[in-house]
Amino acid sequence: MLDGEIDTLHFDEAWLPHASFHDFYKDMHAIGKDRPRAKQSMIFSTQSTHKLLAGLSQASQILVHESETVKLDRDSFNEAYLMHISTSPQYAIIASCDIAAAMMEPPGGTALVEESILEALDFRRAMKKIDQEWGLDWWFQVWGPDNFSEDGIGSRDDWMIRAEDDWHGFGKLAEGFNMLDPIKATIVTPGLSLDGVFGETGIPASIVTKYLAEHGVIVEKAGLYSFFIMFTIGITKGRWNTLLTALQQFKDDYDKNQPLWRILPEFAAANPRYERTGLKDLSQQIHDMYKSYDVARLTTEMYLSDMLPAMKPSDAFAKMAHRDIDRVPIDELEGRVTSILLTPYPPGIPLLIPGERFNKTIVDYLKFARDFNEKFPGFETDVHGLVNTEVDGVKGYFVDCVRQ
Repeated sequence: MLDGEIDTLHFDEAWLPHASFHDFYKDMHAIGKDRPRAKQSMIFSTQSTHKLLAGLSQASQILVHESETVKLDRDSFNEAYLMHISTSPQYAIIASCDIAAAMMEPPGGTALVEESILEALDFRRAMKKIDQEWGLDWWFQVWGPDNFSEDGIGSRDDWMIRAEDDWHGFGKLAEGFNMLDPIKATIVTPGLSLDGVFGETGIPASIVTKYLAEHGVIVEKAGLYSFFIMFTIGITKGRWNTLLTALQQFKDDYDKNQPLWRILPEFAAANPRYERTGLKDLSQQIHDMYKSYDVARLTTEMYLSDMLPAMKPSDAFAKMAHRDIDRVPIDELEGRVTSILLTPYPPGIPLLIPGERFNKTIVDYLKFARDFNEKFPGFETDVHGLVNTEVDGVKGYFVDCVRQ
């Protein structure tokens, strides 16, 4: 549909380098082995080899599919590429890309991807079984379709996201266009419904991930009431069973309201104020603060609010580089022009870029982040660009803005 309408199509497939090695993902990725070339548009795909294949950290690749009429100008491409890389390349990373590619040669590569899918589905089935047998009052849910094959890989049709389904919350979607990758498991904690309504009680994901980390399980990413794990190549039943056991132990400790000094000794030692606080009590305290600020609505509305550009991003960044800036406290930010990239985590998506003005909704979110961080140290809301420092003898939270 876009062929010829735009010179180049760039697909960000950072989390999808495994897709071309198994028919489960057929036609759901940018460049396929037997895919016909576009007539005019060139197709680029960038993939993070280190995320889902066997590459060292930072290992990634750029794939190019030339059109029938336009060939890649390798010299121009190389010039642009060299502008953004080191003159001292890390050859171990480059070698790991070669090794990863060799590993994925069929039939071995196909088997590795299939094993990842099978392990992910077994984990999802195990979570459903625990919910049915043990989680009568509450249990963690794995985001995804309610019904899928009871054994093996089953049909990929089970994982298509349809507009009429009520499990995903995306609303109207094009038919046959979106699919959930089963190896990416989002675990949902109690406390927040799909439509953004807070429950009377809740278990914020930050507490669960803190608990898991102290029990030897590091999650990929965390939101307000969900966290994300991946069944990459090499994940075995033994490894995901460790996660399952830790989640069951969390439920037991939560239901008994165990004090943090007993179940999270390292965290309690670093944050003595929580030593005698029960796990259930602390979960409820954080949940109540999320609820009082209606933070789920706030974090949605701030991305939908008007972003008013005041100057070119390059000019605003240059102001920061030349220190032609003011370090502005949160309460005085509305209407000011940022010189930095403001990125809250979660969700880890840039909210303001240099040159845009702060509006009330964004300032309200930063006030929440400040109040939350002061009340719950150790669970800080991370906002890249928000600086906790002392200016003119006053301690507080500041953002670097273009000098007025």
